Amino acid sequence: MEDDDLLAFREQWRKELERTKEVKKESSDGRPGVSSVNGGRSGRSGDVRGKDGDAGGLKTAGEPQYVSIAAGLLDGRSSPLLERIAEERTRRKRRYEGGGKEEQKCSGPLQRRRSTLIDQLIQDLNETNDIPFFDVELPYELALKIFQFLSKADLGRCAQVSKSWRMLAEDEVLWYRLCLEEGYHSGASVSDSPCWKGTLRDCCNTEKTVKYNWKNRVGSVSHLQYELGKVLCDVSSCDGLVIAGYTSGDIRLWDTVHWDSGALYLKAGHTIRDDIPPPHVSFVRVCETVASAVYENGCVDVWSTEAGLEPIHHYQHLQRVHALDLSTDGPVLATASGLEVRVDSPDDGGYWKSRCITQLSKPVDGVLVVPGKRVLPLVLAWAGESVSMLDSSRNEDEEEQNEGARLLHYVYGQPVTCLDVTACRAALGVKSCGWGMNDGGNKVKVYSLETRQPELSLGNSPGDFTCINLRDAPPHLLVCGNKDRRVRVFDLRTGTSVVSLYAHHLGVTTVQADDWKIVSGGGEGLVSVWEMRMGAKLWEMHNRHPVRHIRFNASTLVTANIPDEKNPRGACITDDDLTAHRRHRGVICYYDFSIDSSTQDHVLPICRSNYSETSGYNYNIGLAVPYDTLADPQSSGL
Repeated sequence: MEDDDLLAFREQWRKELERTKEVKKESSDGRPGVSSVNGGRSGRSGDVRGKDGDAGGLKTAGEPQYVSIAAGLLDGRSSPLLERIAEERTRRKRRYEGGGKEEQKCSGPLQRRRSTLIDQLIQDLNETNDIPFFDVELPYELALKIFQFLSKADLGRCAQVSKSWRMLAEDEVLWYRLCLEEGYHSGASVSDSPCWKGTLRDCCNTEKTVKYNWKNRVGSVSHLQYELGKVLCDVSSCDGLVIAGYTSGDIRLWDTVHWDSGALYLKAGHTIRDDIPPPHVSFVRVCETVASAVYENGCVDVWSTEAGLEPIHHYQHLQRVHALDLSTDGPVLATASGLEVRVDSPDDGGYWKSRCITQLSKPVDGVLVVPGKRVLPLVLAWAGESVSMLDSSRNEDEEEQNEGARLLHYVYGQPVTCLDVTACRAALGVKSCGWGMNDGGNKVKVYSLETRQPELSLGNSPGDFTCINLRDAPPHLLVCGNKDRRVRVFDLRTGTSVVSLYAHHLGVTTVQADDWKIVSGGGEGLVSVWEMRMGAKLWEMHNRHPVRHIRFNASTLVTANIPDEKNPRGACITDDDLTAHRRHRGVICYYDFSIDSSTQDHVLPICRSNYSETSGYNYNIGLAVPYDTLADPQSSGL
């Protein structure tokens, strides 16, 4: 086939060359109307009568044709010229069509192949220079699918390309998804905001302002003070709710998001006024929907944060309760008294009932509810050297096998000192005693809850680990405090310590961290804020008693200094007066950093007292830095 195409192409080329020679010969002879190919009229020019002569008069013999055309134009006749131009166009058209038919007959397959290759070449060149969406009409939904993979900066650049791209880059669905990915307005829908791009911009600006206020100690502080003169026993906070229990048996609940609602006095489910003295509050916990409290006499009360002041659930242990925990993901309550661990939660109808009652081999030191949405709750309980998993779904099937308790950790002679848990991991501090000291000191063990196998062994500290924060720490990080006065941050991917801070003189009591800062509390009453990347202390605040509770979010911080001595002696003039002095009560501080940083009035004070009080004592003077701002003596009345 290729040889036939080549022969056909050569034959076609030869005919085209012969036809070109004949046309040139005709033009050189001056006889355009005579063709030697068709063998028409006579070759004598004097006998030829052209159309110009027919239309405008006879042409003389031997007179060139252009002379007759010029004579006609001088006489005012333009038709000979127009007819001549039309005739020439018709002749060229016929000759082109005749040649095209011959080419088609001679080289049809070659011509088709040549045109196909040329079209493909042109198409490839066009694709090289194409810009997406400019020469291709895409559906709006498809273009939106492509744009949803872009970041904020990329969408801003795309909005500067063209009007159509700007309309796509400013679509509300794209910015709504970016808002959710950044962690803002997680419960909102697309129709909740008229401009999600502006909402995201405002949220980012607010976050920058709040971060600046955190670093520069700019904010407002409020003291959630209890005025009845009793000692603070326990404090818990969650999502703007703060609950506190006192030695008088009273429970007080604050809503820091809506201050206008005021503080709520939660009533106990049992009569405590008949007891002399009334039982103290041992533990309190609060989540978004319910609040709970445990008293020294073993009573447990549960209130709804929305329904009212009366308890919705009440039960009592036969012994004193040693541990209490309330899940933040749902109303699941776990208590431990002696060897017994009890787990309660409401059913689908809202009625509370006991899900699991388990007896362990040793007195329980603490319990934690594993976070996450589950059909039946999962609880970790540690007692001495062992940590057990209590699954209420296995309670009925394994009553003979320690009643549903599955052992997670046990090392003889190495008691567990602290514990924290996430949905898939558990981290516990282990104290090395006796022969265990040769293994490198106290450590933090990390276990997988799915396989119940150890994953990591962290740390090498001579002091006991007192607190661990795994649930609120950044991904792949673990923050812990130790009696050796240090705060350590471990990387769970490598098992190494990335930050070590010399924080407190009397040991670290509580700690929490996020992606850039660490807030720690010590036994001496200091609350310190650290910058994680540089390992530098930003600022600190001091109160009299040990820090037992720290909870912060993006813009607020709740700290509680709880006294160890619940019944101070010598507080007033007579020892029999049970009304505690103010310095023995403890204090709850609520810091808010979401304010305008341009005003100097909102800089947090470095001294707890401004020397302007009219009371007879100023005991709580604790400077954070070696300078102070004193009030004007004339304005203070001193």
